[in-house]
Amino acid sequence: MSCAGNEPSYDPIGARMIEKLLMKLRVRDELSPQEEATLRAAIADVREFPADQTVVREGEMLNVSLLLVEGLMCRYKDLRNGSRQIAELHVPGDFSDLHGFTLKKLDHNILTLTPCRIAEVPHGKLKTITEQHPHLARLLWLSTNIDAAIHREWELSLGRRSALGRTAHLFCELQVRLDIIGLATESGFQLDLTQTDLAECLGLTPVHVNRTLKELRERGAVEFRRGSVTINDLDQLQQIAEFNPGYLNLERMPR
Repeated sequence: MSCAGNEPSYDPIGARMIEKLLMKLRVRDELSPQEEATLRAAIADVREFPADQTVVREGEMLNVSLLLVEGLMCRYKDLRNGSRQIAELHVPGDFSDLHGFTLKKLDHNILTLTPCRIAEVPHGKLKTITEQHPHLARLLWLSTNIDAAIHREWELSLGRRSALGRTAHLFCELQVRLDIIGLATESGFQLDLTQTDLAECLGLTPVHVNRTLKELRERGAVEFRRGSVTINDLDQLQQIAEFNPGYLNLERMPR
């Protein structure tokens, strides 16, 4: 899919592509109709990828940024022995590599964890946004700031939280992030990941993840079965995680 012309025009396909992104941005600030049209017009192509495909490799030169439309992706780094650490999960409405606009390459890889639909936004379009739409540029900048906050919270989990706490925290975070885009409720959400995927997010072995999930289930807090997360006691889950959603910047602030 390509966009032509100097002025953004209504595009129902483009509108569907950015629906989740708009939901995320509106939680934090207001968007004008022109800004929404500009985001629609920024999409140059939409591609579909199977699960377990690396779509951006560490060090490769970039001229587009990727907006996740459907599915789950992650950022990861790995070692020569094949060990992989997932550094962040991406849900629909997330740019997986918006910071690649300024860096032009990444120091990590981007992987599809499920079949994904991904929209490409050329860096030339992002440059125009920064020059002609300063408020919209600040909102996209805010997105990268929230990404950084998520990274810091994951670092705290990996370094200091117990296996039980870090697992509970991941479920709490995803419940909030997916709820913003209409894909979760207080009672749960779909999470098409394996226990091995969770292990790579949490810095644990799959066996340890299995034991931890069992304990959370026996406490009556949460169950994870067949790609579905059922939250039986959200308050308890948040207490186990010591979860404070402030790092997700869910309140509108003057900018």
